[in-house]
Amino acid sequence: MSNRTTLAQLRGMDAERAARLPVDQLALLLEEVGELKADTKGLADLLHDALHTRFGSAAAAARRAEGKDTGRVRLAEDGFEVVADLPKRVEWDQPRLAVAVATIRGWGEDPADYVAIESRVPESRFLAWPPRIRAVFEPARTVAAGRPSYTLEKKDAA
Repeated sequence: MSNRTTLAQLRGMDAERAARLPVDQLALLLEEVGELKADTKGLADLLHDALHTRFGSAAAAARRAEGKDTGRVRLAEDGFEVVADLPKRVEWDQPRLAVAVATIRGWGEDPADYVAIESRVPESRFLAWPPRIRAVFEPARTVAAGRPSYTLEKKDAA
């Protein structure tokens, strides 16, 4: 018999109770959850590949018949409706987009009427700026914390 806490037991606990578990138990549970995540991802990838192998050609043919390269089509098989979606993924060449925005601005139009313009400042650059430049940008900067994460590493007994 083992004193090891199982994932089934963990499911019945709230965070307060789980927090009181010995650290070695938490480490084992984290390891087990990590293995389950990897296994689940592998199974999901396998099923995705199987569905694509089975329905990919038919879905591509249905899209061609509808005169489209991407999007959703519906196929019928064995009493099921298979919804095959091939999302459109658009990427914009940033330097060319900047030229287009400048052109629209040159015509006296407001580019914001046509494109969403978002400026981002990498934190590493911000921290490297001289104080007077940083002071100009600080009113536009908000810092929030992300979700905390924890890892448990077994230390060798010395």
